[in-house]
Amino acid sequence: MIICSCQVISDKDVQKAIDWMRAADKTAIITPGKIYHALGKSPECGGCIKLFVASMRANPNLEVPAELRALRRPHVATEVIG
Repeated sequence: MIICSCQVISDKDVQKAIDWMRAADKTAIITPGKIYHALGKSPECGGCIKLFVASMRANPNLEVPAELRALRRPHVATEVIG
């Protein structure tokens, strides 16, 4: 299925790029921009971003590497006093 019609990127292209990037660097944070770059393309209108990200999330190799998960800080709610 075509994900980005401006650059003619398919869901298979997205999946292959993620797999390639993960194989090259197990600690890489994979973003849509990095996928476009890996495919030798650049985004144009941005209309595909929701479908692009949905396609990315379908790939099990997109997961944040375990050694980087510990870097997340828990969200602390702050009270607003009016």
